Amino acid sequence: MIRALILIFLVGASAFAQSGRRNLPPPTPTPTPTPEAKPSPTLPPASQVTADKNEDYRCTDDGTLAHLLDRDQVTAYEVKEVDVKAEVTERKLPGYTREARRVGVEGIVVLKVLLASDGKIGRVRVVRRLPYGLTENAIFVACAIKFKPAMKAGQPVAQWLSVQYAFRLADSSIFGP
Repeated sequence: MIRALILIFLVGASAFAQSGRRNLPPPTPTPTPTPEAKPSPTLPPASQVTADKNEDYRCTDDGTLAHLLDRDQVTAYEVKEVDVKAEVTERKLPGYTREARRVGVEGIVVLKVLLASDGKIGRVRVVRRLPYGLTENAIFVACAIKFKPAMKAGQPVAQWLSVQYAFRLADSSIFGP
């Protein structure tokens, strides 16, 4: 009886088994598409200056950073020293660089921004930095801050403003810079 069951099992298994070979025609090659030239997204030009802690930078019209050496020649007021503090009307958020996202850098960039009496950004001082271009991205968006100047004795004056830019991977898009 056991021999009969084994014989039925072996015959049934060999009947349903395949050798793995089939008589199929050879595959026809498919043409590979040629890559089309896609325009690269317009980004601000890469800065040749790497932003360092406790250094001052000037915003430029061409999107680069200019390192300033005359740090002590600034006349500006702190927030407590003015009658009416400067009012920020527009402030953008910086984006991640590909390198920083790939490595997984997170943290906060702290900058001191000189809000000049003429309504322009006078300079940007790095207080706390992050690597992989995140500090430079924060400086670029700090240069785009729009504001109403501070007032002292009825006159517009320059004022230092401390700004912080938080970089969190959870808040960033994997599709954007």
